[in-house]
Amino acid sequence: MNTMNTMNTIDQLSRILSRSHTIAVVGLSAEWHRPSFFASKYMQDHGYRIVPVNPRYAKTGTDVLGETCYADLADIPFAVDMVDVFRRSEDVLPIARQAIAMGARCLWQQIGVVNEEADQLVRQAGMDSVMNRCVKIEHGRLFGGLNLVGVSTGIISAKRRLTKA
Repeated sequence: MNTMNTMNTIDQLSRILSRSHTIAVVGLSAEWHRPSFFASKYMQDHGYRIVPVNPRYAKTGTDVLGETCYADLADIPFAVDMVDVFRRSEDVLPIARQAIAMGARCLWQQIGVVNEEADQLVRQAGMDSVMNRCVKIEHGRLFGGLNLVGVSTGIISAKRRLTKA
């Protein structure tokens, strides 16, 4: 792995997250316990518009996080700033090509997702590229949300329960 391409500076990540208001999440699951769901829910709760991309849900007309789910990036009828990928590394190259074609500004490959060819392709097209990082973790680290674990459900808390003896 070429570690130079996986290393983004704090300034680069801050800039990407500051200017990306609409995020298409490829592979977004409607299941609350999946990483794609709670990362997207966190970003949605912090003012980002999340656009679900998952053919499984699009086929059945299932909304995810209150948003229409699309089968493919090409089906989205409006501009998207970032394409956030929750798919296997070998699936990323065609997604990168679609991200370029739709005019997205950034291709973000989540933790464990690293496709060097896709990274080079989007960079050559003038886009930002992030690999092997979680958008939720980076947002929390850079903008002060690290105290939130998963989704703000109230289930997980640092408060101690008072028990009567």
